[in-house]
Amino acid sequence: MTNPEAGVAEELQEPQEARFEDYFREGEAPADALLWWQLERNEPLLAALRALTHGPQALVRLRVWVFLELMALPESRIPRDALNRQFRTLKDEALELVLKRLRDAELLVWDPSTQHYGVTPLAQQLVGLLAPLSQGGTQEDADLAGLLAHVAGAHQLGTLEPAQLNHLKAQLLRLYDEFADAIASGSEFRLRRARERFERALKLVDKASEVLTAIIREAQGDARLERLARELGLAQARLLAMASQFNRALQQADRQRVTLGSTGVTTTDVRRWLQKQHFLENLSLGVLSRPVHPVLVGQHELLDMAEAEFERDRPRAHEPEPLPEGLAAPPGELAVMSLPPEMGVMQALLNRWAEAGELVQDLAPAVLGDSYAKASYRAQLLPLLGDEQARHLQGATGDMARQPWRSEWSAEQGPVDDEYIQWMSRGVLRREPEDKQA
Repeated sequence: MTNPEAGVAEELQEPQEARFEDYFREGEAPADALLWWQLERNEPLLAALRALTHGPQALVRLRVWVFLELMALPESRIPRDALNRQFRTLKDEALELVLKRLRDAELLVWDPSTQHYGVTPLAQQLVGLLAPLSQGGTQEDADLAGLLAHVAGAHQLGTLEPAQLNHLKAQLLRLYDEFADAIASGSEFRLRRARERFERALKLVDKASEVLTAIIREAQGDARLERLARELGLAQARLLAMASQFNRALQQADRQRVTLGSTGVTTTDVRRWLQKQHFLENLSLGVLSRPVHPVLVGQHELLDMAEAEFERDRPRAHEPEPLPEGLAAPPGELAVMSLPPEMGVMQALLNRWAEAGELVQDLAPAVLGDSYAKASYRAQLLPLLGDEQARHLQGATGDMARQPWRSEWSAEQGPVDDEYIQWMSRGVLRREPEDKQA
């Protein structure tokens, strides 16, 4: 009798003699794709990986274990006795089977003259590809940490490729979408789990921020690398900006939390306790068979309080009241704010100088006098002289702006003869010619 499952397995097996071109519609491989060209160039590495991982699960694990242990040996030329001692717990036929597969895949080279095994460059490339398998423990953010480590290491060694930046950018975008979905869900527990992973991701990105900044700054000349560096910086900035969104979402969840009475137990505590119960339906067992019996404590006291509540005087409802009679408005005066007299005094002084035919005058007489506050106010009026926008106004401000004088301050400073000010900057008032005044 034949096994029908074996026949189905044979039908689902990939054709052994199929070419790459047979999988495409036009019968031609995508020659213009850079990634396809890189995979074709690294065909020996793919073949070695396929030889190492092809077969039953137990046998694949055995090959990978022997290969990684062998690559960790400190000797460059490994005698067979050293291999027997290293794998003394392994059966001889199993060890020979794995070594034969490694030799066929060109990962090991046997030198019959010296009776030693040697590691090929192809094996050194493959051990870098299998490095995540030898890391201890399971880390949730190992994907981001590995990509950041590859990018940082490649940048330090000068072997950075655009594909590495593209993979890192794609991972940052996937993390952003994952965190955005957690924020949009409104679930407090999902928010807190996503916040913990978000903080770990921020620490990883922060440790590699100097390298990423250097990559963005040094990506000159290569158009694709420069574009990917800018997109990577934008993805990093979007991820960093999510901290405020997490804070707002958690604050909203805190506002929605309800405390049950005076016990201090919140709805979050109840939800967390319910999540720990394996069978929630068991909580309702026997509930319907027990009717609810109200228990009253102190019946007489409750009755007295109820009678007093019914008999006590309640405040009367407010009756509608008519609007008050109209009142005449009290007499008042319209107060108009007047400008300080210092502006008029300064204009009178400037007019006297202009009538006397003066062309240049020292700033000190126009500014100093009376007190420090008044001198400061006069100094603040000087920029108004010749102001193009204020000269069209009516009143004292417009008259001040239409004065023919212009103030010129200098960097030189010195003492002055005044009761309230001892030191001030030097400057002059210069009158413009009549043709420029027009």
